[in-house]
Amino acid sequence: MRRCACGRVTEARVAFEGRRPRRTGLLRIAAALVVAAGLALCRPGLAVAAIGAAHGPALVWHVESLGGKDVDSRVPDDPINPASVVKLVTSLRALSTLGPDHRFETRFGASTPRPPRDGVLDGDLIVGGGGDPDFHFENAVLVSRRLLAAGVREIRGNLLVDNSFWIGWERGSAGRESDPNKRALQMADRLRTAWDPQRWSSAESEAWAGMAARYGWALQAPPRVRVDGAALVSPTAAHRWLVVHRSEPLLTALHRFNVFSNNDIERLDQALGAPSGMGDFLARRWGQTSVVASFETSSGLGRNRITPRMIVRVLRDLRDMLAARGRSVGDLLPVMGCGESTLFELFPALRNSGVANGMAGKTGTLNTTDGGVAALAGFFPTAAGETLFVVAAPHAGPNLRAARAAEEDWVARLASRVGGSSGRVCPGPVPTSDAEADAVAAESR
Repeated sequence: MRRCACGRVTEARVAFEGRRPRRTGLLRIAAALVVAAGLALCRPGLAVAAIGAAHGPALVWHVESLGGKDVDSRVPDDPINPASVVKLVTSLRALSTLGPDHRFETRFGASTPRPPRDGVLDGDLIVGGGGDPDFHFENAVLVSRRLLAAGVREIRGNLLVDNSFWIGWERGSAGRESDPNKRALQMADRLRTAWDPQRWSSAESEAWAGMAARYGWALQAPPRVRVDGAALVSPTAAHRWLVVHRSEPLLTALHRFNVFSNNDIERLDQALGAPSGMGDFLARRWGQTSVVASFETSSGLGRNRITPRMIVRVLRDLRDMLAARGRSVGDLLPVMGCGESTLFELFPALRNSGVANGMAGKTGTLNTTDGGVAALAGFFPTAAGETLFVVAAPHAGPNLRAARAAEEDWVARLASRVGGSSGRVCPGPVPTSDAEADAVAAESR
């Protein structure tokens, strides 16, 4: 544990929702001006009557104290498209439905009752996907090592996968193959690649080197499981399961999705239900007949609607749920000053000034949908407790950078109003997907 000291995320092939801005001379000057303005606003004794931005695109916002008292609002009850801030609703739904310690299981088994002989499985290997949303190359390596330990180094038959097995990133519905069988074949081919070092790209080789270093494995002896047959899609159940892979706990997976703002959080729909049901979920949870919200996706892609006031209520609900389990918002969301994330990437003036160090938040960006949007929601730590907030720039597509600069100015004003940030103890670095996962012999389950 450390206090807001910048670190580096080691996850390979991280997919951010935004790109790192190019640091030209003009941009450096502009960023410096924003930082200077933010620091000036945070001088002790400076009175601020309202939080509103002094320039830039029109913003909407809602701010509440930890005790639930309104601090400031501008159009808080008109629905907006919050972009990836929708992931907060998905996180609340997942944690309340499945529990923070839930683990997804992926099973690997044989189509034949005959045990492997001389390292050869004379039959098909069947993969029973359990809807694990965060299974990657590293997890496949854990499985291959366990298969080798079970006496399987060659599969004479085919590799059969079902439609609930995924490996690697797809960028959510924006990058996903729409045909489920073609998608499953893509996943099967990725698995075969992960099990064959001769097919590895530089990214896979780098990931293997990282695993070897972490676990103390021989770098020059990567595991290999050869599949002689074809990759096929089949829901066939195995005659005998050999290996069970258990994912990291759900809270860890959600933390990774929120830090990287990865749209493959949509994979949770299989376990939770269609995103169109998230409005009903909120209504039931809050004891209301209905809520003014609608959801097209669980990632924030597309056209979603929720009010700023309701976003703050979701934040409060998440905080209370985590606190009841002895966890903090930093276990779910990225924290400014605590390593790389979309929060780190998209708000450089806040990052460089330190005005918002300790702020835990979720970013949202849409380039063109609904005219584009930039959004930020989260928790600002103060001596008196958390301040919960959301600020958004609707129709910001033509100039997202200016919209974020206006939001940075807004956050600096918020910091001044609430007495500045008290900081936050940083969680550890975001783990790779294998760090809290395991692969065990099926009979040991």
